[in-house]
Amino acid sequence: MSEEYDLIVIGAGPGGYIAAERAGAAGKKVLLIEENEMGGECTNHGCIPTKSLLAGAKHYVHALESEKFGVTTTEARYDLKTAMAWKQETIETLRAGIAFLMKKNKVVVVKGAASMNPDRSISVNGKHYNGRNIIIATGSSPAVPPIPGADGENVLTNRGILAIEKLPKKLAIIGGGVIGVEFGCYFSSIGVDVTVIEMMDEILPMMDNELASVMRKALKGVEFINSAKVTEITKKGVTYEKGGKSIDVQADMILMAVGRRPNLDGFKDSGLDITRGGIKVDEKMRTNLPGVYAIGDVNGKSQLAHSASRMAEVAVNNILGKEDKMRYNAIPWALYTLPEASGCGMTEKEAKEKGIPVKIASVQMRANGRFLAEYGKREPGLCKVIVNAETGVLLGVNLIGGVASEMIPAVATMIESELRVEEIKEIVFPHPAVAEVIRDAMFEF
Repeated sequence: MSEEYDLIVIGAGPGGYIAAERAGAAGKKVLLIEENEMGGECTNHGCIPTKSLLAGAKHYVHALESEKFGVTTTEARYDLKTAMAWKQETIETLRAGIAFLMKKNKVVVVKGAASMNPDRSISVNGKHYNGRNIIIATGSSPAVPPIPGADGENVLTNRGILAIEKLPKKLAIIGGGVIGVEFGCYFSSIGVDVTVIEMMDEILPMMDNELASVMRKALKGVEFINSAKVTEITKKGVTYEKGGKSIDVQADMILMAVGRRPNLDGFKDSGLDITRGGIKVDEKMRTNLPGVYAIGDVNGKSQLAHSASRMAEVAVNNILGKEDKMRYNAIPWALYTLPEASGCGMTEKEAKEKGIPVKIASVQMRANGRFLAEYGKREPGLCKVIVNAETGVLLGVNLIGGVASEMIPAVATMIESELRVEEIKEIVFPHPAVAEVIRDAMFEF
């Protein structure tokens, strides 16, 4: 006889554990199933460990460049073993925190690989469970394209490279998206020779092209090769084609960072409507099966941890009878490189492709008092704002420089609220704050 639950959540990443916590707090009987560690990819192999390592790399760079601030150090060294220990301590602390939240909200946790049967029951470790509602939050895994040599021992994904015990001398990264650029920044900051090979004309496809170019030039320790297709991987490095020529890049380690694919094992015979991008859902996160929801990377809508968490809230609210739906127009993104970058809403290109008349304003961050005091004249920093030319409504903002990741939530609030330029001008920002550049840009219109 199978056990009955109000809600079964499959996957304990930033979507799954938030869903379980919210439903448990509402008094529902919840089962959370996780095959690996609590926290999913984000906590264990993605967002958190990469930020832990990037923080150390930034400290190292700041130590090397501290003389201009009046601070002289006799020696600055980077120790990979210590950095990895810091990363692991951070991961384990967060895992414990998630486990506490589950216990606090009376969520039952089962470890194992789950599969959904045609009758909607869930099988784990030979045992069957039934749920009035089911949320699938199984996330995604690194995609590995069929490049000859891609299965070589010198080829790693984000998981493998976060567990290395020795730094490479030369690293080749295939893919110039967020993962590739963040790892490129990390390794180049600590002295590794890095080459990033990207198939598209520009890196960071979610970013405004103008700022993507600024970022590419700011990461001076990274060689970027755009408009190139990798054709082969060997023990000595990679071969790519560009402009009709075949060119070799030497590297003793290769990072594969070309995207991710949804984790759908266990659901292919469930009757779910599954497309190439993932499990098909509507704006309420509902699938084609009654009472079954899919959130996060597994539905292919937005591969960001905070998107997954918001999708979880939307799904649970609808389960609880509260009207809610997912909106994607004001989801911010952030790049934790040195310099940082972030954005929210439309880019100039996206707005024009939709036929929206736009006005553009750009403000250099070096005109900002706090930015100048903390980063100086030569550090890259730019705020680019896109506004609807007819209505004056804010459409999008891209930032590079300073703590861009901490500034972008203000922009998300403005876009979500459909604020106009004249309304944003009335908002008071603290001074001195780097975020003042957002308000200053409004006075360019």
